[in-house]
Amino acid sequence: MDNLHHIVVIGGGAGGLELVTRLGNKLGKRKKARITLVDAGLTHVWKPLLHEVASGSLDANANEINYRAHARKHHYEFQLGRMSGLDRQAREIVIAAFRDDDGAEVVPERRISYDTLVLAVGSTANDFGTPGAQQHCLFLDSLEQARRFHKLLLNAFLRKNHEALAGKRHELPITIIGAGATGVELAAELRLASRELPVYGMNHLRSQDVSITVVEAADRILPALPGRLSAAATRELERQHVQVLTGQPVSEVRAGTIVMKDGTELASEMTIWAAGIKAPAFLAELDGLAVNRGNQLVVEQTLQTTGDSNIFALGDCAACPQPDSERPVPPRAQAAHQQADTLFKTLSRRLEGGAAVPFVYNDHGSLINFSRYTTVGNLMGNLSGRSMYIEGKVARLFYISLYRMHQVALHGVVRTGIIWLMDRISRAMHPRLKLH
Repeated sequence: MDNLHHIVVIGGGAGGLELVTRLGNKLGKRKKARITLVDAGLTHVWKPLLHEVASGSLDANANEINYRAHARKHHYEFQLGRMSGLDRQAREIVIAAFRDDDGAEVVPERRISYDTLVLAVGSTANDFGTPGAQQHCLFLDSLEQARRFHKLLLNAFLRKNHEALAGKRHELPITIIGAGATGVELAAELRLASRELPVYGMNHLRSQDVSITVVEAADRILPALPGRLSAAATRELERQHVQVLTGQPVSEVRAGTIVMKDGTELASEMTIWAAGIKAPAFLAELDGLAVNRGNQLVVEQTLQTTGDSNIFALGDCAACPQPDSERPVPPRAQAAHQQADTLFKTLSRRLEGGAAVPFVYNDHGSLINFSRYTTVGNLMGNLSGRSMYIEGKVARLFYISLYRMHQVALHGVVRTGIIWLMDRISRAMHPRLKLH
């Protein structure tokens, strides 16, 4: 085992987990290579679903994957911990000591050797140094943050319901800073929660008592997507009584208040930051590897870092160039999925001395889901290059298929079919919102 080529993947997000699954099934199972996944958490939940966990429309316990169990089934190893250092000359990574909630050391600091290293650590929210953002905003970068948000949301509804019962002022203003896909979809999920929770005993708090506002610095929401999609999303948010404020940069976040660049203030008891992303800061300190201003590792089109051909990066943490384009590959789930596929081919060839495969990004379009209300999106035609606008049930079907494709990559077709059936049964037996 010690003589096997050791591939270490840091980060069990969408791209990282898909990659180790395929490598384990092909190389690990046949004892052609040793595959190790390192992650700071014990379980995986598809990041595009975190806003549904936060609102309560998705039960994370029923949708998370335990890394240890998954590793055993798919022939790779799992190491719990957070990467804290890199020694390129010795080809070793440093994993920080793992501590429990009380601060007691559970596992000491470790060093793991590698032959090939893949960094797939994703991204975190970028608050652009906005004063008060870290202190007064909620974030949705991780499952833990989504669960904390959900608990705070339930408590806020409960508190406002009792204030209404006592005849006190009970308005609940919620503000989402950033109108990208996460911000827009979260707004719809929160509106659904405001309408569903009264059904479960909080009948003194009405949906109209919960004001939801989306604030965007650009002149339209979903600024990175086509204008038609942005306009349709704006109409749907307004139809769901979500206030949309565009061209409004936020200059400061205070307790209970948001201050705009023009000095106007907006009351907000719950403020969520969903504006922009950046790669984790520790990447800028990894033994001389080049990063850009957003902390992304600078890679070649083969996904190899510019400073070390034995180190690769994929997903949100990688700035990957594309032919005939000045912009790198966008930080999207479909890009991470495609990069995992390309890197699987590269690493399989690498064991036999083959050349790395250049990554070519294929944009299949964008889909925005407004909870149970509707879905809108555009699909890119592979032959014509034109986009096709879709909405309603057809768009919803495509949106659901994205998650099912991720599950197929991790579990195979048969097990994904069983999971789908169990999801249907669970929806029929449990409340439409998670109430705890």
